[in-house]
Amino acid sequence: MPVPRGLRGPDLRMRDAGCPDEPPHPRLWGHLRTPPIGCGGLSLALELPALVRQLRAAWRARREGPPGPEGGQASTWVESDKVKVEEVKRVAEDGIAHVEADGRLTSGHAGALLVERRGSYPLIDVRILKSKISASAQQGEVESGRRQVKRQLSFQRYCHASRLLRGLVPRAPGTPHLLDDDYMGQAAYMLSKVGTWNFDIFLFDRLTNGNSLVTLMCHLFSVYGLVQHFQLDMVKLHRFLGMVQEDYHPQNPYHNAVHAADVTQAMYCYLQEPKLAEHLSPQDVFLGLMSAAAHDVDHPGVNQPFLIKTRHHLASLYQNTSVLESHHWRSTVGMLRESGLLSHLPDDMSQDMEQQLGSLILATDISRQNEFLSTFREHLDSQDLDLQLATHRHFILQIALKCADVCNPCRFWELSKQWSERVCEEFYRQGDLERNLDMEISPLCNQLADSVPAIQIGFISYIVAPLFEEWHRFAEPSPLSRTMMGHLHKNKARWSRLLCARAASDPRTHPGAAGPGSGGEGGGIR
Repeated sequence: MPVPRGLRGPDLRMRDAGCPDEPPHPRLWGHLRTPPIGCGGLSLALELPALVRQLRAAWRARREGPPGPEGGQASTWVESDKVKVEEVKRVAEDGIAHVEADGRLTSGHAGALLVERRGSYPLIDVRILKSKISASAQQGEVESGRRQVKRQLSFQRYCHASRLLRGLVPRAPGTPHLLDDDYMGQAAYMLSKVGTWNFDIFLFDRLTNGNSLVTLMCHLFSVYGLVQHFQLDMVKLHRFLGMVQEDYHPQNPYHNAVHAADVTQAMYCYLQEPKLAEHLSPQDVFLGLMSAAAHDVDHPGVNQPFLIKTRHHLASLYQNTSVLESHHWRSTVGMLRESGLLSHLPDDMSQDMEQQLGSLILATDISRQNEFLSTFREHLDSQDLDLQLATHRHFILQIALKCADVCNPCRFWELSKQWSERVCEEFYRQGDLERNLDMEISPLCNQLADSVPAIQIGFISYIVAPLFEEWHRFAEPSPLSRTMMGHLHKNKARWSRLLCARAASDPRTHPGAAGPGSGGEGGGIR
């Protein structure tokens, strides 16, 4: 069927002769009696762009062309016809995104064509979502049903994003990619530099579209060959990592999955230290990486004193002792068992790994800082550390995790400053909540009195510097420890200058640095 004269391009003339006869079409098309998706012999990869251009030209010609036979005929079009033509043009343009390599439309997309969006999540099956929620609603468990669906979707998003799973997880035709190849290429390049101390975890999180923790852990497990050594099921591994990443609260400015990924990357750097690396067993590496990834899982964004003051059920459950750390550990064990990641191992081995995982996570309790620091200092003074012994290696893993957890002041300034502002924002939110509840505001949580520079200077002086000075002695010292100590001194000096500038600009402000009794993770309290 003919296209308006003068608009018939060479692309359409190629195969028009081979088209079978078609039934008459409604008056909508007028002279444009060929629908945008016509006979099966057309090569849509070539035809659709040309056809879209011709449709646009036809519309402009009929709307703006000079008076004449065609112009007069165009005036007979009704407004509804114009709307329908615009809709057909949109469908034709959208159809380009779903043309297969052989130039034909994927089956099932002729009716409604969906556009792939750069960096978008995969399509969510609303029927599954509704069925899950309705089923759980009948049992009075709407929230748990939603969480299960969110976990499934999180795993689905990662399967579509991960290069490691590319080809292993089938992708339905027309399912959008989570990330473009350009983004994945940049993320892969960053992973090749994951052992460097200037690794920008915020950039990596953007390149992986919020899947930094899962992507990083899968890469490190591959680097160390842990999947092969422990004969791990890849599906169970990805399910477990997806659950861990999902259970971090993205609304927390600091204690979120990006912080967990940052600690994991720092832990990897420490595991690579020459003095330690040559003595580590695969189980040591497995526990070190897993504890770093899950050490703050399901963190509520408030510290332990707040939970105790508000009589939170977690404070009662763990008897006001290492409340958050105990919850992180128990949550991790629950997810390990739910995913069945270690179910193929002997019971005594899996239980021992769970206990050691708990020992590592509990070591991040900032209230035990002096206990670990004094023990570490005694070992270094007496030079009796024997890394051939499993107990001594485990102790060094505890110290390494503590260092990784509070290493933000040892990063380069731009990254360190961003983490400092994030942790202080989380403290200030807790202070605002305490103010609204007519409660005493916790130390370092009053944004009217506690400035970011003052908090950071106190945190570096009483928490970070003493710990990293001993780690520097242990590393004998290594290039990494020298780099960290250099950043630490420079960052403290910079915060001091900012504090002085703040005091000079506002004489009424008398900020005080945080003392040893108010230290905490990342620049504050737990």
